[in-house]
Amino acid sequence: MPTAKKTLMFLSSFFTSFGAFVVICAVLGTHEWIRSTISVSDRASNSTIVITYGLFRGQSTQELSHGLAESDKHFEVLGKLDDSPPKTLHLVVILFLVLSLVTSLLSAGFTLYNSISNPYQTFLGPVGVYTWDGLGASFTFLTMILFVGNVQSNHLSEELAQTLYPHYPSATHGGTTHRYGFSFWLMLLVILLNAVTVVIIVFYQKARYKQKQQQRKPVEDAPRDGILF
Repeated sequence: MPTAKKTLMFLSSFFTSFGAFVVICAVLGTHEWIRSTISVSDRASNSTIVITYGLFRGQSTQELSHGLAESDKHFEVLGKLDDSPPKTLHLVVILFLVLSLVTSLLSAGFTLYNSISNPYQTFLGPVGVYTWDGLGASFTFLTMILFVGNVQSNHLSEELAQTLYPHYPSATHGGTTHRYGFSFWLMLLVILLNAVTVVIIVFYQKARYKQKQQQRKPVEDAPRDGILF
């Protein structure tokens, strides 16, 4: 059976791992990833299209300087994207975030198992926890980088606007500003929770190593005759 100290520390790391899992679920389920404001100018009027969306769903609003604007539109992100590089990269973003979700769940399972057992010399021990949390943090960081790249380089918001409002060709777009929402920044919390999980296990291993060294010291300092006897 594990010691009380080990149980307490691995349970703490279980809560941080499971916390990362819960946060990723929230990130996947919300659509406050980004808010893009696109200025549109044509001969008839000047207008602004505001698109707020996440990985799966979004909402768009049209604001006209004069005249009657279209009503707000709710849309499915993947359903509005044609087979193009933005859609492909968007699918990769979803894949990486799902992989991060899986690794966080595996890390939670490993830490919970270690709190009630002693698989120290196997992959089920701290090595497995380091592996899953390292992969989870990496997948989450890649998700953030690829999403920003898709928005900035592949003009994901502009492509969505052109699909939602086909009477505004891309040539009429006057400029776009982006503001990343709380769902996007929550991924930094996921990375932080993964790091905290690893730090807890590292502290436990250092304390365990120090305890072993202290237990060996009386034997090493004992007189050689006494050891032989």
